[in-house]
Amino acid sequence: MGRRRGVMSDHLKEEIAKELGFYDTVKQEGWGGIRARDAGNMVKRAIQMAEEQMTRGKS
Repeated sequence: MGRRRGVMSDHLKEEIAKELGFYDTVKQEGWGGIRARDAGNMVKRAIQMAEEQMTRGKS
């Protein structure tokens, strides 16, 4: 069975990792090196960004 393709682009993931302060870990160890908490925070931030874009689109 193949790997599941991610929904977020690599660029977006990198930008969020930089914003949240764990991009150095990603650079050194790859995405498998981040903590589950960091991954969860990254998803929360991506959802927040999407909600902000939707709100801006409605006004």
